[in-house]
Amino acid sequence: MSKLPGSTGISLLGDKSLEFYRDPITFCDRRIEKHGSRIFQARLLNKSTSFVCSVQGMQELLCDKASVFLKDPTDVMTYMYGDNIVTTNGEEASLLRLSLMNLFSGKCLASSSDYINSVCERNLKDLSSSAEPQSVYPIFKRLGSELVLGLFLNVKADETPETFEEITRLCTLHWHGIISAPVNIKMPLWSSGFCTALEARDKLMEIIREKLELEQEGFVGCLRSLPLPDPSCASQHLLLFISALIPKALASLLTSFTLALCGPHQEEVRAQARQDPTYLHQVLLEVQRLWPPFIGGRRIANQDTTLGGYHVPAGSAAMYISYAVHRDPEIFHQPHDFRPERWSGRRRVAIYYNTTTGL
Repeated sequence: MSKLPGSTGISLLGDKSLEFYRDPITFCDRRIEKHGSRIFQARLLNKSTSFVCSVQGMQELLCDKASVFLKDPTDVMTYMYGDNIVTTNGEEASLLRLSLMNLFSGKCLASSSDYINSVCERNLKDLSSSAEPQSVYPIFKRLGSELVLGLFLNVKADETPETFEEITRLCTLHWHGIISAPVNIKMPLWSSGFCTALEARDKLMEIIREKLELEQEGFVGCLRSLPLPDPSCASQHLLLFISALIPKALASLLTSFTLALCGPHQEEVRAQARQDPTYLHQVLLEVQRLWPPFIGGRRIANQDTTLGGYHVPAGSAAMYISYAVHRDPEIFHQPHDFRPERWSGRRRVAIYYNTTTGL
């Protein structure tokens, strides 16, 4: 059992949180090159942290040793969103997943296809005909917001525009709590970002509870009928599903997709993607691999253990970095190249290596 490469320094003074969150890609690339290892240690959020940048390490962390590395109950995500499928551990998370999967079945999604098509047409119709350069990220973000609120909360921008705009505003304020210092301060004429986020969360929960009481149709009605662990579970999951996180992630992926396929040199790729749904799926997987919308995920070790053969002490953190895992040269040949064919036939890479598909 070897010692993790790198150093965690001393409390506070050795913390690298600012450097990491300023540029996580450069942070990891420099240390991978320095230590010659895709698993290393540093101090993050003032806690000794193992950074996992390899597929093998990620599989150990999230699958093989899932009962050892647990989600942090003190994490700000738990505080802002409550108990849900993202923040729970073990058997509880598995039971929630089984219940919620019924809402994402083919039959359930098929019933929403007309709405999805109409939202896409309304938001994207001017892009192909525009002669001027367009900033596509805000267009895709608006598209994501309309889809999320319409599908999950039955709030449609074209039917109740004022309600839609108000909920979108509250979701944005709530999301800012995740990226704010967790300091709850309120004074005359000023409130901390975290305090404002909590107030937005409370208002969103009022809207969600009212919807759960009154709505009989759609996703809200189906969610209410599920055998969930407690009465608050449905409202906590709706808060997660309408989160600004989802439109931001969708906008990020669609922007990356647009940039990857734009320009005359990609005309052949675009043509094949339009004609072949299987190839389009491979393109989308490759976009997710190269440009994942999330940094990664963090766990806490509940006992002394190992990752990649390195010793990890109990109580320390471990964080997988999606961008680096997806570019592990042990799994992905020419990892920095855009090669959709890597997902085809015998060359197909196991989808669970792609952290944006659910891990």
